[in-house]
Amino acid sequence: MRTLTYGMNVSLDGYITAPGDDLGWSVPSDELFQWWSDRVAATGLALYGRRLWEAMSSHWPTADQQPGVTPGHVEYARRWRNMPKVVFSSTARPVDWNTRLVTGDAVTEITRLKAEDGGPMDVCGATLAAAAVRAGLVDEYTVVTHPVLVGGGTPFFTALDSWVNLNLVETRTFPDGVVLARYETRR
Repeated sequence: MRTLTYGMNVSLDGYITAPGDDLGWSVPSDELFQWWSDRVAATGLALYGRRLWEAMSSHWPTADQQPGVTPGHVEYARRWRNMPKVVFSSTARPVDWNTRLVTGDAVTEITRLKAEDGGPMDVCGATLAAAAVRAGLVDEYTVVTHPVLVGGGTPFFTALDSWVNLNLVETRTFPDGVVLARYETRR
């Protein structure tokens, strides 16, 4: 059975984007970028909601071909393209780069994917993650907190029907005061 992790960069006040989908506050240090890149390399399957898929697929497929690209960005772009991905959307256009599109019920499909053999899965995007959290499918939360208050935007967590008890399993500090906290769901 696969494990499912929900992890993203988060502002101290709990948002993954600032108003207007602004991500300028979350530019990672080289060390944090490498950590995210290594995470992509270890992911067996990434599950994307439409909005985050559109943002990622508009940049990473050709990021390694841009002028002045760093070796780290070349590596991440290659890893991202090679990582198996599923996009959940009823409105997305055709997908590419080792990706398939699911237009049906996300919770049903995530449940099916979790039951398969394979490497760990990541759920990417707040709306898709919220459905997985409410259905009790998330096994681990990776919260990479940046020391900034953005005052609004897209929250990391949405309203829950019941508590989710967690165990802290890792903490790590990155440059610029960024703190990673990794929690497992207590079952």
